[in-house]
Amino acid sequence: MKATVLAFALAVAGTAFAQTTATPPAAGKAASHQAHMMNDLTVLLDLNETQRPQVQQILADEHAQMQAQHAQIKEMFEQAKAAGTQPDFSQIKALHQQLEQDTIAKLTPVLDASQLAKFQVLMKMHDAHFHGHRGPPPAAAAPQS
Repeated sequence: MKATVLAFALAVAGTAFAQTTATPPAAGKAASHQAHMMNDLTVLLDLNETQRPQVQQILADEHAQMQAQHAQIKEMFEQAKAAGTQPDFSQIKALHQQLEQDTIAKLTPVLDASQLAKFQVLMKMHDAHFHGHRGPPPAAAAPQS
């Protein structure tokens, strides 16, 4: 019995090792994260079989544009540093807002009104989480008077 359990554990470990060495760890982790996020989004927005690949492609395109935008912003920071000035943060914010508006425009024909509203709420939550705009504390955490 112990030999069977040990053999099974070694087989599982060997399979896991083979999978991790087949793809670079960072690429595998990123792909796993993206798949997990897409599964969550599918549930939260109640995407159907037609919508899911369309939304996935739109978000993949947005991600690629975001990476290009990040490189552009990095260049803006480097230019400002070389000139001894600050980068134009209003321009950076405008770039970010334009990308969000483009994404919403692309999702509008794919999602129904309810799904689109949910997506916009999720975007706001995402922005608040990653940009530190937490807002007021929850009512339960407010001090009692």
